[in-house]
Amino acid sequence: MSEGDKGFFLQGSLFKTIFIFSLPLIFTNLLQVLFSFTDVAVLGRFASAESMGSVGSVAILVFMCTGFLTGIGSGVNSVAAFYIGADNKKSVSDTVHTSAILCVTAGAAVCVFGILFAKPVLQLMGTKAILIDGSVTYFKIYMLGMPALAFYNFGNGILSASGDTKSPLKFLSVSGVVNVVLDLVFVICFKMDIAGVAVASISSLYISAFLVFLKLYKRNDALAFRFKNLRLNKFILYKLIKICIPAGMQNVIFAFANIFIQVGINSFDAAMVIANSAAANSDTLVYNTMIAFYVAGSTAIAQNYGAKNKKGILKSCFISVAYSFLAGLFLGVLLLLFGRYFLAVFTSEPHIIELGMERLTIMAFSYCLSAFMDAALASSRGLGETIIPTVIVIIGSCILRILWIYTVFGFFGTVLSLYLVFPVTWIITATAEFIYFAKLYRNIAKTF
Repeated sequence: MSEGDKGFFLQGSLFKTIFIFSLPLIFTNLLQVLFSFTDVAVLGRFASAESMGSVGSVAILVFMCTGFLTGIGSGVNSVAAFYIGADNKKSVSDTVHTSAILCVTAGAAVCVFGILFAKPVLQLMGTKAILIDGSVTYFKIYMLGMPALAFYNFGNGILSASGDTKSPLKFLSVSGVVNVVLDLVFVICFKMDIAGVAVASISSLYISAFLVFLKLYKRNDALAFRFKNLRLNKFILYKLIKICIPAGMQNVIFAFANIFIQVGINSFDAAMVIANSAAANSDTLVYNTMIAFYVAGSTAIAQNYGAKNKKGILKSCFISVAYSFLAGLFLGVLLLLFGRYFLAVFTSEPHIIELGMERLTIMAFSYCLSAFMDAALASSRGLGETIIPTVIVIIGSCILRILWIYTVFGFFGTVLSLYLVFPVTWIITATAEFIYFAKLYRNIAKTF
C-alpha cells in the first residue's frame, strides 16, 4: 500500500472524510442507475410499453442476482479495509487474490443458476403472459454478464477499501457511455428490442471489469493483482465466506421478499404492472445514493476496528446514518414534487403516469426510514459480523413482508396496503439491527 492508502479514515474529520469518500460512490451508483434507466427508457420510447414492462417484471430477479454479487463485493471491502487499518500488507495481498477467486466463482454460479431457472421462477411469480417471453429473453442474456460483474465488484471493493472511489467512477463512466450508445444502436437501428438492451448491458459489464483489472494489475503495492499469486488463503477465505456470503444473502433475501410484493402487483391489471415498473426505477435512484454512505460507514468502521479505535467506530456509524437519512428524505421530496416528469422519461401514457404516482407518493417519505436498517447492517459488517444481522433481516424483511402480503394486503387488496409494507418492515428490522449492533460494539470495545 502506498502511504496515502494507509488508514484513509484514521485521520482528520470523519464527517468530512466520509462525505468526500461517498461523493464518487454516489456518482458511480447514480451512473449505474442512469445507464439501467436507459435500457427501460429506450424500450419504452422506441419499442413498446410491453417491452418496458417485460424488463420491469424481471427487475427483482436481476436485483437478486446482482445484489448477491454486490453484497459479496461489500464483504471484500470490509475484510480489506480491516487489514489496511491494521497495516498488514501480506494479509491485504492475500485478501486481493483469495477474494478474486471467490468472486469470479460466485459470478459463474449465479450465471448458470439464472439461465437454468429463469422461466420457472417468473411463472411462479405470476408474470403476465404478454410479458413473460420478453422477461426470459432479457434475463438469460443478462446473466451472461455475471462473471464480469463479480470481478468488477471485487475490484471496486478492494479499491474503495483503500480510499480510492474515483477510479471505479471513471471506469463506469466509460462502460456506461458504451451501454447507452449500444442501446440506441441495437434497438433503433437493428430493431433487436429486448435482446438489444440486454446485449448492450453485458457488453458494458465486461468493459468495466477489464478496466478495473488493468487498474489493479498496474499497481505495485499490496493491492496489486497478479495471476501468479492467485491462490486461496484458508484463513482469509474463511473470513471472507463468513462476511461475504451472508452479506450477499441479505440482498437475496430482500429480493426474495419483494418477489411476493411483485406477486401482489401482478394481481392488478397490466396497466398497474407497467406503471409499477416505471415508478420502481425511483427505488434504485434513491437506494444507490444512500448505499454510498453505508459503504463509507462500513469501510470507516472496518479501518477503525483494525486500528482499535472504538470512538471512531461509533462515530462512523452515527455519521453514515445521518447522511443516508438526509439523502433519502431529500430525494423522496424531489420525487414527490417532480414525479410526473420522472415517470415521463419511461412512458408517455398519462394513465400509466398517474398510476405510477400512487407508488411514488407512498414511497417519497418512506425511503429515509430504510437508512436506519441498512446503516445498522453495514455497521455490523464493518465489525466483521453478518450472520446474526442476516437472520434478523430474514425475520424482519422477509417473513414479516410475506405475512403482510397474505394478511393486510390480502384483506384490503389496495395499492396503499401493498406499499406500506416497506416502511413498516424497515422500522421493525432497524430496531432489532441496532440493538444487535450496540451489543456487538460493547463486546468489541472491551477488547481494546
